[in-house]
Amino acid sequence: MDTTYEPLREPGYTPPDPGSLAAEIAHTREVIAETAALNIHDHMAMLQAAVALDCRVRALVAAFDAERGEAK
Repeated sequence: MDTTYEPLREPGYTPPDPGSLAAEIAHTREVIAETAALNIHDHMAMLQAAVALDCRVRALVAAFDAERGEAK
C-alpha cells in the first residue's frame, strides 16, 4: 500500500491577504451556491468542491481575524 501523498497546503503556506470580511462572505456564498448542485457521486467534482471550499474558509477566517486585528 502506497502511503505517500501530496498535502493540500505545504507547511508554512501563507495565503494572500484577504479582502474585506463582507467581500469574503459574499464570495464564500457564491462558492457554496456553485458547489451545492454538484453530483455527489462524481469524485472529481467533490474533490474540486472540497478544495474550493477549503480556500474560501481559509480566506473567510483570515478576513475575520484581520477585522478583529489579530496577527496571522
